[in-house]
Amino acid sequence: MKTFKVISVLLTYPEADWLAALPELQAALAAEANFNGEAAARLSPLFAQLSDTSLIALQENYVATFDRNPSHSLHLFEHIHGESRDRGSAMIDLLQEYWKYDFDASASELPDYVPLFLEFLSLLPIDEALALLGDAVHVLATIGRKLDANGSPYATAFQLLETLSPVAAQELIEPPVRDMDEAMEMFGPSVDGVEPLMNPGPQASVVQMPASRRQAAASPAH
Repeated sequence: MKTFKVISVLLTYPEADWLAALPELQAALAAEANFNGEAAARLSPLFAQLSDTSLIALQENYVATFDRNPSHSLHLFEHIHGESRDRGSAMIDLLQEYWKYDFDASASELPDYVPLFLEFLSLLPIDEALALLGDAVHVLATIGRKLDANGSPYATAFQLLETLSPVAAQELIEPPVRDMDEAMEMFGPSVDGVEPLMNPGPQASVVQMPASRRQAAASPAH
């Protein structure tokens, strides 16, 4: 379903190529209006920010919003399990779901990265996609509420996902303290690109932000 793909793109780090395609993304939402109703209208604050703000400002805002604020993390299981062992089991279950559909989860992100998860949903039959969305909606809605409390237009993407879910979102219990470095060592791709969970033991993380993103992260947000 294109709606999930569009939201996946909107939640990735801002780059000039896909920002230039914003009109096409809006058109894709409109093409599925019979399913998602007023999706384009719901996302209009986010589209406006992405259209009217300079690239560097968007990148700095993205880093400040998602990379520097753990409560807005785009990793689903971080909000549930933190650094506990249960996170490993959840990662395995999600990877098995990906592999069942021959979905390539060997990208330079953890399997529970929200844009990756939404890209996966976009490839599934609608009933199966909505069932999995219902499994994740409790976390997605929590992220959306925290973004909304901080006045971020990114909240609209999560609010839309919540309205599409066949399951009502429930409140989450605060997870244990996070440890993203450890998770990346265990579940990230290896140096030669093998898939997550194939790593025999701890190793240096090979996941790096693009140069433009590292520069934005090193600069104070405006």
